[in-house]
Amino acid sequence: MAVSDMRRPGLELAEAACALRQHLETGIIPFWASHARDEENGGYLTCFDEQGKSRGTPEKYLNTQCRLLWWFSALARRGRNRDLHLDLARHGYEFIRRKFRDETNGGWYWKVRADGGRLDDGKVVYGQSFAIYALAEYALATGGDEPRRLAEQTFDLLQIHCADTRYGGYRENLEPGWTPSAPGFHAGDRKSLDTHMHLLESFTVLCELTGREVHRRKLLEVAGLIRDRMIDSVSGCGRNQFDVAFNPIPAIAIRRTWNAERDGESPATPTDTTSYGHNLELAWLLRHALTVAGEDILSWQPVLRGLVDHAVANGIDWEHGGVYRDGTAMGGPLVLEKEFWQNAEALVGLLDSWEATRDARHAKAFLNVWEFAHRHFIAPCGEWRVLLQRNGEVIDGNVGNDWKVCYHTGRAMLECIERLERLHPA
Repeated sequence: MAVSDMRRPGLELAEAACALRQHLETGIIPFWASHARDEENGGYLTCFDEQGKSRGTPEKYLNTQCRLLWWFSALARRGRNRDLHLDLARHGYEFIRRKFRDETNGGWYWKVRADGGRLDDGKVVYGQSFAIYALAEYALATGGDEPRRLAEQTFDLLQIHCADTRYGGYRENLEPGWTPSAPGFHAGDRKSLDTHMHLLESFTVLCELTGREVHRRKLLEVAGLIRDRMIDSVSGCGRNQFDVAFNPIPAIAIRRTWNAERDGESPATPTDTTSYGHNLELAWLLRHALTVAGEDILSWQPVLRGLVDHAVANGIDWEHGGVYRDGTAMGGPLVLEKEFWQNAEALVGLLDSWEATRDARHAKAFLNVWEFAHRHFIAPCGEWRVLLQRNGEVIDGNVGNDWKVCYHTGRAMLECIERLERLHPA
């Protein structure tokens, strides 16, 4: 495919803004508003093919239910069809509050049946983080005391049961009573950039909601830990997995993760990979977190630029378009497939960096990724397919599954449109 040569960056970005807006307003928003509500059982349906037909949702995961609660709350807070989206948010909130909440041990179950019957009551910090993220956003949208209280209680439980007072950061995988899981596949002995990055985003929204110093302090603590212990200072990219003392170790598939539940897939080798999508997502999440916390971003610029520059140099497919899945810290791409979430988050990370630095390479990369996504990822029903070959051929055309809803794709559209409107006001 032809990739933009940036001869008219202002015009091309303005045209992209129109296309992004149309995709959001005629594709992603109406698709999930009309398909997500589970009228029979409560909560949300998540599994759909590329035509938008339900594939059945026999299991409901905490993170995915919370992502949809966050989505409808975020739309309502932004004034987009507020009554409809508040109603959809309330529908999901009631199911999560009634069916996922662990009244005995505190916190939230990892997985339930379609009707809310318990399936997995483990305490996965990744999932607890999304509970904070969604509850805080719902509280911001509604002004409700109960979701605010539940978000703060979940934060407090993480400090009591999961915070590592010796090495820093958080234990990520725990059993129902908050005891660490076994080593190896159960990963009671591992920490990851992925989970700590999502704690960063959830603490950001919580800090925005409450303004409490303890939430601001813990937000900055996680940000500093990511910068100092989880980003490779030589290459500038994020590392993958660590032992409890934050020594980088070869990554493995871990129970209760997206990588471990991919159909027919195994971890790439060598396993010391970096995710270009994570690096670009982390760059914009860090900038946003620091802004919410009222921190001076200037001293962070080398870290933010390093994350973006590494992805632009190694992760952008300048021949076919889009972002590769994974690569090595000091080398090029390793997994050449194109996955929905890396490409969605790349749009925000690249545009965020363009806004901050005016580096033309980042604007060019943004247009590259958007052109590829617009051509290949968007399915007939208006949502993004899961996984494509390097050239855009479909590997997994489904637009929703147990892990994928519209958290990455819809949020990317919202964030990009807001930035493009600042850059090119109407």
